[in-house]
Parts: sequence; C-alpha cells; structure tokens
Amino acid sequence: MKRQELPDVQATKPEIEVGLNRVGVKGVKKLIEIERGGGRPYVLMATFEALVDLPGFRKGADMSRNMEVIDEILEIAIQKKTLRIEDICKEAADLLLNKHTYTTRAEVSMEAEFAIREETPVTKRRTQNTAIIIAKAVSEGEKGYEEIGAVVTGITVCPCSQEMMSGRARKKLSSLGLGEKEVEEFLEEVPQAGHSQRGHATLKMESKDSSKIDVIDLIEVARDSMSAKIFNLAKRPDEDYMTYHAHLNAKFVEDCVRNMAKKVVDKFEHLDDEVIVTMNQSNDESIHQHDAYAERIATMGNLREEIKRT
Repeated sequence: MKRQELPDVQATKPEIEVGLNRVGVKGVKKLIEIERGGGRPYVLMATFEALVDLPGFRKGADMSRNMEVIDEILEIAIQKKTLRIEDICKEAADLLLNKHTYTTRAEVSMEAEFAIREETPVTKRRTQNTAIIIAKAVSEGEKGYEEIGAVVTGITVCPCSQEMMSGRARKKLSSLGLGEKEVEEFLEEVPQAGHSQRGHATLKMESKDSSKIDVIDLIEVARDSMSAKIFNLAKRPDEDYMTYHAHLNAKFVEDCVRNMAKKVVDKFEHLDDEVIVTMNQSNDESIHQHDAYAERIATMGNLREEIKRT
C-alpha cells in the first residue's frame, strides 16, 4: 500500500505574516560529559533550549520534526570530547542553523547543576557545594557569540539593621561603665546581629570566544562577593565561622554586585575590553515578604575604567 503524503502545514503561509524572533523547544534534558584532562570527566544532567528565528512567510518551524532534528544535533554535539560546556552549545547552534534553511539565527543554551568538592572551614570535613552553570551560543553565519556563567548561593547580612543593633549595644556597654575605646574595640571584634538572608549571585560573560574564561573562576568570584560562603555540611565550629564572618562582612545587594565587579576586574585582567559582563544579586529577605535585587551589565573596558577611578 502506497504511503499517503501528509501536507506540510508548517511550510504554508500564516494568516498574519509576522516574523518571530525565537521558536523551538525548551526543557530538553540530556546527559553530557565534560572532559577534565587526565581525571574522570564531569557528568552533568543538562537542560537545553534550542531556538531559531522564523520568517513571516512561514506558518511554523516544523515543531514535531524540529524536536527530532534538535535531538539528533545534541547527540552529535555531546558525543564529541569537549573541555567546555559552551562548545556543546556552539556546535549545536551551528548545526541547527545549517539544518533550517529558512532561518538566519540559531541559539542553544543549557543549564546544569554542578557539584564542587571542598572542605568545611574549621573542622575540615569533606563536603560538596552546588552551583548552576549556564552556557549559551548564538550562531548567525559569520556573526555570533558565546556566553558562560554560574549562579551560586551564599549568605548576606544587612548593614542597616546591624548598625541599629550596634547602637543598642553601644548604649548598654556605655551604661555599664565601659569607655568609648573599649566599646568600639568590642564591637569591632564581636559584630552585632543583623537580619541575614540567603543570597543568589549570578555572574555571566559574553564574548566571541569564551575559551579564556574558566567557569570555576566565575563560581569562586560570585561566591566570594557575598558576606560569606555557605557549606552544605557544617558542625558547630563551622556554623560559628560562617555566622561570624557573615556579620563581620555585612553587605547590601548593591555591595555584592559592586564587590563582584571589583573581583571580576582583578581576576580576569587577561580578557578583552569588549567582553560583556552580567552581574546580579537577589536576596531572599528574612524580615520582608519581598526580595532585594541589584544588577549591572557592562563591558570589561567600562568596568576597568570605573574601578580605576575608585
């Protein structure tokens, strides 16, 4: 029996001929391996997005077959040995652009949870910390760019509430007969309470070639930009260490982003001025029902100029 040809509805003209910027699939889960020199590879369960632009004369982007093509592309890309997650996205974006003759732009992005082995700060117990690593590649023929980044969690302490508690302590210590010098020495050694929050720092870098950017460095810079690092495993001495250092280093969300900017300039002095840096901080407020947020997007060149002036 001859197979009946089914109509290609997606290739027909739409009723409203308006082009679309991004059409494709999200939530594509794939197991990927990232080579690590002589060591065992990193194994990640990654979630991908694969999107193309759609011209106004075409009704759809072959969504059913598109998924099959994207699945094939990702399989080809992840089977190649790679040292960088953005290489997988770049390979997939280039192949996606070639597979779709009616598109001029393709982008592939991924997110994955990444585990870091480390020791607790005082008891030196082995533990793991997790970060979300982000990669993206955009292919536009001769043009295009890559992006690599990370989202990490830490702790922040509000300087404003801490200063109010320090004022209370100052009054009480003075009433007990301590001199001004002794009071200030005590407050410097024993930082007072302030409302704390779990902070989420995001640091991303966009460039033509991200091979000079190590995602581990991005993770460390973002973690170090908050009041203190947090650890999944913590005995009492470790909890004391984290609490003390967080209150010793109280920061607003604005301070966290500015601190991140300074550390980016110091750590990545080898990068070109044209690299675009995205930094943001979001805090889960403990005494409010809203969250606090701050962000800066700038080129490395602009950040260097601003930091130089301070």
